[in-house]
Amino acid sequence: MYAVISPVEIQLPVGCVVRLLGTWQDYCSLRESRGDRATPRIKYSEGEILLMSPLPKHGREAHLLARVIEVLLECQNRNYEAFTPITIELPEQGGIEPDYCFYLDNWQAVVGQERIDWRNSPPPDLVIEVDVTSYTAVEDYLPYKVPEVWLYRDTGLQIYNLERDGYQPQDLSRYFPNVELSGLVEQVFSVALTQGTGEAIRDLRRRLGA
Repeated sequence: MYAVISPVEIQLPVGCVVRLLGTWQDYCSLRESRGDRATPRIKYSEGEILLMSPLPKHGREAHLLARVIEVLLECQNRNYEAFTPITIELPEQGGIEPDYCFYLDNWQAVVGQERIDWRNSPPPDLVIEVDVTSYTAVEDYLPYKVPEVWLYRDTGLQIYNLERDGYQPQDLSRYFPNVELSGLVEQVFSVALTQGTGEAIRDLRRRLGA
């Protein structure tokens, strides 16, 4: 089912996903009518527009995953750049808004930049997506050639690496090959659920010796 929605009135109930047919110009109009608001999130691909209003659970879990990555990077003494919210666009082709994106190998390419030219700059090295409402598929990132995507659902963390023309599930991250991430993330989420985000991150630092 496709819905019709006004480009100037895109407030959606929390947790709602709307799918509609549209052109690149329709997508741009919807994005502009949103103004400075971070919601709803808007995605465009091959003549289809998706809008989604995240649940609080969505933002909390995305933030926790991003903090896990930051702690791991600090333990490795690695530099990086991270962005949220951010819109990745290929004009006339697609637009997508990951929960978080990280530049790890290519952080120097975007450091200090206020706007990124996605046609000429490298894609993020790692993208985080939390999927609570069946809004996200890992294949959404194929046009942008993001090397690694973390997709978190109720079933846990799924890691995908870009190999040739598709994404393949992996047990380990190419950026943290010595870390069993699924178990680590579940432990962090378990502590956060009962003791809060701050304690979950402090507990993670203690376990990593950071």
